[in-house]
Amino acid sequence: MEKQPSESISIEVVYPLPQEQILWQVQVAPNTTVREAIQASGILSRYSELELEKLSVGIFGKVTQLDTVVRVKDRIEIYRPLLADPKEVRKRRAAEGKQMKKGSGGEEK
Repeated sequence: MEKQPSESISIEVVYPLPQEQILWQVQVAPNTTVREAIQASGILSRYSELELEKLSVGIFGKVTQLDTVVRVKDRIEIYRPLLADPKEVRKRRAAEGKQMKKGSGGEEK
């Protein structure tokens, strides 16, 4: 009897960098976790700054845990730390806008 090849599923692992977006197509076994898929992608050896247990990850834009089991055609996204707090940036922009509006009340005739 001929041995059947082991079943695998296709997923993607994405790591966005400021200058480029890295995307790996990876074949993994069913019931593979996000952690195992990231390891299988080889990204950790290419980018030494990535520490697996400290990564913030998601699947299709939804934050998830490393022990989540991946499904066929899942897109695992590795998130980089934010450089600025979005709430603080909005507050600062709003304050700058208010300052600009104060002086632009209308032209004097």
